[in-house]
Amino acid sequence: MRATRALQMFRPTARMMRPVPKEDQSAHTISQRLRKLKSIPPELIPLGVVVAFAVGAAFYSSMRHFFVDKTLRLKRQNRAPEKHEHASSHGDAEHN
Repeated sequence: MRATRALQMFRPTARMMRPVPKEDQSAHTISQRLRKLKSIPPELIPLGVVVAFAVGAAFYSSMRHFFVDKTLRLKRQNRAPEKHEHASSHGDAEHN
């Protein structure tokens, strides 16, 4: 019996039938992950430094703004007390 065209589409490809290389599964512990950092191309290290500096500067600027700016409202102020009337909220009382 020959396989139909529809059944041939669902066969795993040759690439999927091979086992995953050992290198991709090796980063399980912290020391193994640190060893994998050596595989980063050297051209990307300056980019990483610049991005890390930008993220650090943004965090510092935001935190400094939160603590130094006294006009910034971080909490609600002058709120009227909320009234919780559970009996009248079910439609028993008329609402105008």
